[in-house]
Amino acid sequence: MKKNKNWILQNEVFMKLVVIVATGLLSAVSLNMFLIPANVFSAGLNGIAQLVSSVLEMYVGMSLNTGLLIFLLNIPVFILSWLKLGKSATVFSFLTVISMSVATMVIPQYVVTTNPLMNAIVGGVLVGVGAGFCLKLGFTTGGLDIIALVIAKTTGKSVGNMMFSMNLLIILLAGTIFSWESALYTIISIYCLTQVIDTIHTGSQKVTAFIISSKSGEVVEELKTTVTRGMTLLPSKGGFSNQESSVIMMVVSRYELFDLEKAVYTVDPNAFINIVPTQTVMGAYWNEDQQRAYLKEKAAQAQALSQEMH
Repeated sequence: MKKNKNWILQNEVFMKLVVIVATGLLSAVSLNMFLIPANVFSAGLNGIAQLVSSVLEMYVGMSLNTGLLIFLLNIPVFILSWLKLGKSATVFSFLTVISMSVATMVIPQYVVTTNPLMNAIVGGVLVGVGAGFCLKLGFTTGGLDIIALVIAKTTGKSVGNMMFSMNLLIILLAGTIFSWESALYTIISIYCLTQVIDTIHTGSQKVTAFIISSKSGEVVEELKTTVTRGMTLLPSKGGFSNQESSVIMMVVSRYELFDLEKAVYTVDPNAFINIVPTQTVMGAYWNEDQQRAYLKEKAAQAQALSQEMH
């Protein structure tokens, strides 16, 4: 079991690093080849970095690389991420920002098409793909993504919709500084970005997982330490093997589905998991704050027990 767990953890880190590099490249291509040449602005701090860079060049004559600005503007936001999303999410988010900044500085600006609508759509989709997979793996691309994720995890609202609401300021500034046509194309770009994110991430959606394993007892214990959700054990019997076992039923958000799958396959690589969309959840379904309070209380109890034993 330890060997399986190490293999999964190593592959998880490798997968996150691949997504981080891919996100940096996608964001750089989006900015330098589609959005910046068309005066269409991205979402979040990427868009703010574009605006600051353009304003400095237009009114001060100072040329400051957008990639460098992305890195500088993200530094204070990581304090919030460290406090609210944890050490792991912050480290990977920081690496993502570095990847985006370096790739944006290295990849040259190039005009692929002069059609502003195509630039807006393609640019928004490319950024959305990277951000969506980052969120799916439990970290962000920094900037307003962190603020949106904190609010979404607390309220249960859509991450994409939260990001769209907070990006209205960028749209207004784009219209005021450049043109309202530029602002309209920015709306299209941000809308495409948010739709792609919600399609990939869908953290506000609930699903019911039915887990069938020959090691159901061990799987239950692993899930207790990994996913802060209740579970129900349903008696079951194999149709061909006639082996009696238990089906584990859990309702989780899609944001937690990655942790659930990792926990199950750490114990039993041959487990069968059936994921069913859940329309409505009524009753005690904990939000992020309730989960955090439970884990804090559990850790305190474990520490007190450890002190008593010593």
